[in-house]
Amino acid sequence: MARDFAGWLSSHGWTVVTDPDVVDIVAEKDGCRLYAEVEGASSVPGLDVDTAIGQLVRRMPSEADQSVSFALVVRDEPRSVDAAVLAPQRVLDLLGMALYAVDEDGGVRQLFGRA
Repeated sequence: MARDFAGWLSSHGWTVVTDPDVVDIVAEKDGCRLYAEVEGASSVPGLDVDTAIGQLVRRMPSEADQSVSFALVVRDEPRSVDAAVLAPQRVLDLLGMALYAVDEDGGVRQLFGRA
């Protein structure tokens, strides 16, 4: 799934690197940097989504930086998508965080925000 999202970013002009010591995906485009955490199959999607959001929050700079954005990527299946969209949009806006879903064929759709 991370490979599918990385490929989608690349097709949209992002330069992608994977760095498991930071987050699942780091991408750069036009002076902007995107950090993405990708959540795969889960028996407890709500907990995994909350954990992923927490992982992204820990990577956020202490000062506001408009050149940095964040994305949570989930499987495009009802339980995972429902868990992801439970995060209040106001909070996601404040965090500069977008939500994406990747289906089993590798298709990506944006749920909220933009990278």
